[in-house]
Amino acid sequence: MALRPPAEANEWEPGTKPASAASPTRASSLTGAGFLFVWRKTLPTQAKVDRVAELQEKLENSSIVISTGYSGIGVNQMVNLRRRMRDGGVEFIVVKNNLLALAADGADVPQLKDIIAGQTAIALGYDDAAATAKAVNDAANADGTLAIQGAVVNRGEALSADGVTRLASLPPQPVLVAQLLGNMQAPLYGLASVLNATISSLAYVLQARIGQLEPAEAAE
Repeated sequence: MALRPPAEANEWEPGTKPASAASPTRASSLTGAGFLFVWRKTLPTQAKVDRVAELQEKLENSSIVISTGYSGIGVNQMVNLRRRMRDGGVEFIVVKNNLLALAADGADVPQLKDIIAGQTAIALGYDDAAATAKAVNDAANADGTLAIQGAVVNRGEALSADGVTRLASLPPQPVLVAQLLGNMQAPLYGLASVLNATISSLAYVLQARIGQLEPAEAAE
C-alpha cells in the first residue's frame, strides 16, 4: 500500500524525528515502510505577504525612515507617541523585524536592516527629512523611553542615532532654501556693484576724452 501524507500537509522531510507536543512543528510518523515524515508549515500567510508589500511601498515613497526601539512603552504612551508623530506629519508604525527586513530588501534599502533590533517601530516622512527627524527627536525627548536607532535618508544615506539628532537640529527646508539663495545672491550683488562701478568709470573716461577732442575738431 502506498504511503501518503495527511491531506493538510504541505512539506515532508524524511529521516527526521517527530516533534514534541509543545513544539510548533507538527509531526506525523508512518512506520510501515521504515520512513518518518515531518510536516512543517513554512508558507507565509497572505496577511504577511500583504503586510510586506505595504511596508515596501511605504519605504519606496518615503524621504526618510527612522528606526526606533519602543521596549517598555505602555499602551497609553504609545497612543501619545502616535499622536505627537501624526501632529508632526510623521507616520509611526510598529513592525515585526522579519517582515521589515523583507520589505527593505524589496525596496532596495538593505542598509535599513542594520538599524533594526528588538521591538521596533519606524517613523516615516514623505517630504522634509529634517522636519521628520525633529518630530521624532522631540517625541523621544518628551517620552523618555523611545530610543532612536538610526535612519535611512532618500533610500540611500544611513544615519546613526547621533546623525538623526543633528539632522533634527537643522532649520526647516524652506528656511534652508532661503538661506542658500541668500548666500548665492550675495556674490551676485557684489559683482553687479563692481560692474556698475566699472561701467560708470568707463563712461566718465569716455566722456572726458570726448570733451578733449571737441575743441581740437572746432579749431580745424
